[in-house]
Amino acid sequence: MVDIIEKHLSEIQQACRRFNVSRLEIFGSALSENFNPTSSDIDLLVEFKPLKQGQHADTYFGLLETMKRLFGRNVDLVMTTAIKNPYFLQEINNKKQVLYAA
Repeated sequence: MVDIIEKHLSEIQQACRRFNVSRLEIFGSALSENFNPTSSDIDLLVEFKPLKQGQHADTYFGLLETMKRLFGRNVDLVMTTAIKNPYFLQEINNKKQVLYAA
């Protein structure tokens, strides 16, 4: 895992509690030698706790903007339920690492 994640792990976990995250995982180039500290984005897989109607957008975008500010770079925040391609899901599942689990 890249230093930028380890450096901010407590802030990541705090944001997860604030935005009702049940699970947050990292995947993609941040877990490999292909990560470029100056230009690579961060790929995160998120599952939220049950939310009331009308809370979904604020919760999702609140977490996304918090992560962008925290890392100072683009963040791809992917909801687990949004992945329909089984091959892509399997690729993520083979390499992901848990950052937060409630």
